[in-house]
Amino acid sequence: MGLGSTYYPLGSAYKTTIPPVFITGDYCLREDLGPGNLGIGGYIGFSGYKYDYAFDDWYVKYNTFIIAGRGTYHFVDLVDKLDLYGGILLGAEIVSHRDNFNDDTFDYSYNSSGLAYSLFAGARYFFTDNIAVMGELGYGIAVLSLGVSFKF
Repeated sequence: MGLGSTYYPLGSAYKTTIPPVFITGDYCLREDLGPGNLGIGGYIGFSGYKYDYAFDDWYVKYNTFIIAGRGTYHFVDLVDKLDLYGGILLGAEIVSHRDNFNDDTFDYSYNSSGLAYSLFAGARYFFTDNIAVMGELGYGIAVLSLGVSFKF
């Protein structure tokens, strides 16, 4: 689950309609590379939000979808059960946009896409050999991402 959207400013008239959600995966490419491991992986994120205008019942809805690859470096040997990591994200961002003036004369929608990129840093704490809680700061679908991590 993500906190702090990267697509609209806090305290604005924007409202979250679908909170930022994400799924990531990492595969270890090389172990024992200095104090940690080098990995690659993927990222999928989704979020929805709405802007309500104060006049004429006009609103704008946005949905944002990110699909990307990630490169990571995990500092696994520093503290027992703690995986500190950082990396880069690069991929595609797809945004759908819909305006509605609440009448039949104007109903407009479009899709746009662009480059998705981010530097990020995170941590995972393993309660068992295979289950951890995680937190990550970056510029993906949210500024702060929190969740559960599973190791296979």
